[in-house]
Amino acid sequence: MKIGIEYAKIEDLTFNEDGLIPVVVQDINTKDVLMVAYANRDAILKTLETGYAHFWSRSRKKLWKKGETSGNYIRVEKILIDCDNDTLIYLSNPTGPACHTGRISCFFKELEH
Repeated sequence: MKIGIEYAKIEDLTFNEDGLIPVVVQDINTKDVLMVAYANRDAILKTLETGYAHFWSRSRKKLWKKGETSGNYIRVEKILIDCDNDTLIYLSNPTGPACHTGRISCFFKELEH
């Protein structure tokens, strides 16, 4: 059994056919999952450069910084990569609600059964 952190480079990431990779944003303190978005290579590089979460808007077809309109920025403390190199977790310190509805997390609904 392997234990411990391994390191990877952006070149190791596996992007989908649109050049995107899913990003799960998690609060580093509470461990709450705040949101899920997509990033391309440029968004990841901008996140690494600035320390703030950047994503690729699939609807607007442009790079965006989380909080640029709401003021609810997400400071990224660490980026984790899954074992297949095709999903990221941004461990973060949010400055406000992550959801556009004003909720702390985008995950506030439970599926009925």
